[in-house]
Amino acid sequence: MSDSIPTQSSPPNDPPVEFEAPLWERHLAYQRDVIEERKQAVAEAAAERPDAESTPIRAGDLETLPYGPPDDSGHISGEIIATFGEVESEYASLRRAAGLMDYPQRATLRITGSERRDFLNRMLTNELKDLDAGVCRRSFWLNRKGRIDADLLLVETGEALFVDLDIHHATHTVKTLDDFLFAEDVAIRNVTDEFYRIVLHGPKALLAIASAAGATDFQLAPGEAKTITIADQPVIAARADEIGAPGVHLFLPRAHVERIWNALLASDQPIGQGKRRVRPVGWFAYNIARIEAGTPLFNVDFGSTNLPHESGVLRERVSFTKGCYLGQEVVARMESLGQPKQKLIGLKPEGQNLPIAGAQVFTLQQEEDGRIVMGEPIGAVTSSTPSPLRGGEPICFAMVRTRHAKIGNMLTVSADGEMDRATVTDLSFLPEGFSDA
Repeated sequence: MSDSIPTQSSPPNDPPVEFEAPLWERHLAYQRDVIEERKQAVAEAAAERPDAESTPIRAGDLETLPYGPPDDSGHISGEIIATFGEVESEYASLRRAAGLMDYPQRATLRITGSERRDFLNRMLTNELKDLDAGVCRRSFWLNRKGRIDADLLLVETGEALFVDLDIHHATHTVKTLDDFLFAEDVAIRNVTDEFYRIVLHGPKALLAIASAAGATDFQLAPGEAKTITIADQPVIAARADEIGAPGVHLFLPRAHVERIWNALLASDQPIGQGKRRVRPVGWFAYNIARIEAGTPLFNVDFGSTNLPHESGVLRERVSFTKGCYLGQEVVARMESLGQPKQKLIGLKPEGQNLPIAGAQVFTLQQEEDGRIVMGEPIGAVTSSTPSPLRGGEPICFAMVRTRHAKIGNMLTVSADGEMDRATVTDLSFLPEGFSDA
């Protein structure tokens, strides 16, 4: 099982958000359908071969994970789907067809006004002058000290600019951006109660959307966004890949989320001949695929205490040719004069033991008899998983001191109570020649 926990600390002065999961009953019904299908398959097999040994029905449970910061009593109110009971099958859909993910933990902001792009370009880290209608782009929102307040996906439709972000950071982001508004023609609203988020990942994600929309084809390049119609409802689709295959992030009317979910799920009939090739997937399967693809996540692998240079996604989020923005002086100084104290790296242990998130990373120290012992502590694992694409080998992300982060360096990591040698790598673990086709 992959290991990284999607929880985080609260933004400054903001209490945890208790979010709703409107598709919960639909997920339970899906689980019941899977169990009934298995019972029927077993019964049909028994009728054809009455003397054969019966096969037990293995029906995995619908599992959830707590998501978000704890309240004052230590309770975490939000939950996301960990698995629909078949992690291996869910992962296979992500790699071979399409996985459908429910995202109740994401918030949506809607920014309007004729000066919205100019205002945001003066606030955020990425270049937005060319964020025309039909374009999406990721960016950081920093504080004055240059640390990351929020990780954003910006989608310009022409009528408004939509922002995807963690639901626990939405209120703080609206407030802090609004504090910089004076006479500009800009309005910033949290519209999470109106819009919901669903994401499709996988090589057939575009085909699944085309089927759900009643179209013969649907094309969407990375960084592109379009408004389409699914179940008679307008849906904004934005392409932002995260697992080494197409990733399509959908913004849709919350009141019609179940109809749209059902339409997307029904695309399995033409694509997978009803064999659940297009299927709901949970955090566990997605986490495996995104670690393999080298995709760090805000609040998992880096967070609000980190600088952009430490995040592992600096070049995708930050422009070094644009003008000033909040925190820009710190970022520019780090780029031109120095380096961060720590940075996110890929880490490949030599053994088969899986280091868990939080496991300490040390410099390599080897005794004369060949034993590996703890050297100097230099960081910690943030995410890890056995990689199906690499024959089950353990792979990790780790935040370590920069002077030890050179690719090829040998370090030591704690795994299952033992010390194991590990090599510093790029963040991506996708095998050479990997294709999502």
